[in-house]
Amino acid sequence: MPTGTADPSSNGRAPYEGERSVGQLFAAATADLSTLVHDEIALAKAEIRQDVKRGVSGGVSGIVAGVVLLAAIPVGSIAAALGVHALGITLGWSFAIITGAYVLLAIILGLLAWRSFKKIEPPRRTIEGAQATADVLKNARPRPATKEEIDRALGRRP
Repeated sequence: MPTGTADPSSNGRAPYEGERSVGQLFAAATADLSTLVHDEIALAKAEIRQDVKRGVSGGVSGIVAGVVLLAAIPVGSIAAALGVHALGITLGWSFAIITGAYVLLAIILGLLAWRSFKKIEPPRRTIEGAQATADVLKNARPRPATKEEIDRALGRRP
C-alpha cells in the first residue's frame, strides 16, 4: 500500500513509513499462532511418545513378573505340601490341605470382588449434566452481535 493512503480497516489515519496495517498485523498474529499451535502439538507428540515407550517397558516388565510369579505358585505349593507332610501328615492329605487353602483364598477374593462390583453405579451427575447441555443446545438460537460488541471486538471505543 503506498504511503499516505488510508487503510480501509484502520481508524482513518494514514500509516507511517514502515508501519504495518491492521490486516498485516492480524495476518502475522495468525501465522504466529498457527506456528505456536503446531509446535505445541509436536511437543505433546514427543512427550506422549516418550511416555508410551515407558509404559510399554513397564508393561512388559509387569507381564514378565506375572509369568515368573505364576511359575512360582506350583513350586511354592509343592514346598508347602511337603512342609505339611514333614509335620507327620500323609502326603495325599498334605496336598489336599494346600489345595483347600487355595480354594478358600479364591472364595474370599471372589466375594470381595462381587461386593466391589455391587457398589458400581451409573455416573448420574455426568448423565444429568450431559442431558442438561443437550437441552440447552436444542433450544439455542444464534443472535446477532450488538454494535457495542462489534466495536469492543474491533478495539473501537463507543
